Amino acid sequence: MLFVVLVLMALLLILADLNWPRMRDTRAYLSLVITPLQWLADVPGRVADELSDVLVDRSTLLKENERLKSEALLLERRVQQIAALTAENIRLRELLDGQERVEDEVMLSELIGVNPDPFLHQVILNRGTEDGAYIGQAVLDAGGVTGQVVDTTHYTSRVMLITDARHAIPVEINRNGFRAIALGKGTYEEIELEHVPDTADVREGDLLISSGLGGRFPRGYPVAVVTGVLRDPGRPFSMVTAKPTARLDKSRHLLLVQARHGTADGVVDE
Repeated sequence: MLFVVLVLMALLLILADLNWPRMRDTRAYLSLVITPLQWLADVPGRVADELSDVLVDRSTLLKENERLKSEALLLERRVQQIAALTAENIRLRELLDGQERVEDEVMLSELIGVNPDPFLHQVILNRGTEDGAYIGQAVLDAGGVTGQVVDTTHYTSRVMLITDARHAIPVEINRNGFRAIALGKGTYEEIELEHVPDTADVREGDLLISSGLGGRFPRGYPVAVVTGVLRDPGRPFSMVTAKPTARLDKSRHLLLVQARHGTADGVVDE
């Protein structure tokens, strides 16, 4: 019944709209009254659309945030690599400068291994007999004497550092030419001079260089800087300690010194 009434009312309104000129004004007033109702009816849909946009935007932002974090980590890693490469380039430049300062021919090598025994200060280099390395060959870094080759294979060399407790190197004080033997103490930070007379002119800060005696290390390479001189009136010899100039526990690239008149086994030709 209600449906029939509504249909009849709709037909009457259509007829009135067609035949009654003032019906247009009436429709405008009715539209003005209905507009708030239409707006209220549309509110849930618009709210739902906005919430959907917010949720989509939040999801997009979360994904974008994760992507930016990943890119930041990758960039940070690259920055670290660049920093390492920059430091390595600086060390290589220092090595090249060191190569220009010495008269002997040298061969660049890279450290590929370290002896894990804390009582053995030895490293492994990527140069062997195939490259011209030989037992007894002096090894340097940008700071000075590092050690000497004690064993070789075809493609690698084992180097004993000057701080090894079994190592000894003839040195002299650059200031006055006083000669002594520097012995390793088993620590990277210190070596000591053996049998230094109590009256010897040795001072803190003196530079020790290789004296060339013994035929293993060419003369004139920096070895260490004197850090302490202890004189005991009751003993004939002073206790002299020095810090190596080479970065024994940090250098990655080293120089193998080629003796100008040496053979492959390190024996000097007569």
